[in-house]
Amino acid sequence: MLKPFATFALVAAIAVPAQAAVPVYGFVVKNTYPHDPKAFTQGLFFRDGHLYETTGRNGSSSLRKVDLKSGKVLQKADMPVEVFGEGSTPVGNNIIALTWTSQVGYVFDMKTFKLKQTFKYAGEGWGLASDAKRVYMSDGSSFIRVLEPKTLKELRRIQVTHQGTPIAQLNELEMVEGELFSNVWGTDLILRIDPDNGKVKGVINLEGLLPPAQRGTLDPDAVLNGIAWDSKGKRLFVTGKLWPRLYEIGLVPQKRQ
Repeated sequence: MLKPFATFALVAAIAVPAQAAVPVYGFVVKNTYPHDPKAFTQGLFFRDGHLYETTGRNGSSSLRKVDLKSGKVLQKADMPVEVFGEGSTPVGNNIIALTWTSQVGYVFDMKTFKLKQTFKYAGEGWGLASDAKRVYMSDGSSFIRVLEPKTLKELRRIQVTHQGTPIAQLNELEMVEGELFSNVWGTDLILRIDPDNGKVKGVINLEGLLPPAQRGTLDPDAVLNGIAWDSKGKRLFVTGKLWPRLYEIGLVPQKRQ
């Protein structure tokens, strides 16, 4: 899949940080953990000491509870073979999960992983994140849908822009201290977005975190995807589809030339 022009423009802007008005961040690896190399990571979040992950691809889509230190899957619920699992997020005592093109979402019980209900939406489902008031959904475009957390009905949409230019292919989402983090599909970039107006407040460049040659697969879709925030421990975790490792990282402002 080709990246749209806006995404190329964003990558070019990051390559020349002195010309970018938006802050750019590099990273430092604080800890490294095992990650299931067969997990096609679509959604990731941290809750009560554990990672929760949704995986994709037809026939292997699932919801998982994962031990951080060992990477062991502690609990799992498989999705129907005909759907391609996508992003997920906690809402109260539930886990909300999307599918790619089936236009159906799932509501699972957080403790039992029992399916409680389904819901419908138009278009594609990519990523999900939530805060105390709203659920945020990406669909591969430059727009983020804002949903009511109880009914999951769409309230409005915000367009994500970098210096006035819309940025498409927004994928995995995570709320981090009031900002909406989103990776840009097919790149090593994560955007820090103002959830009120969609403006990019910062760009995280994770190039070199796990180079393609070290990912253990030739699959072209084994790209960065998966952001989780531990709000109590103030820890940021990232991984990728089919990656053998998950990383705890710290952000480092890049020096201007």
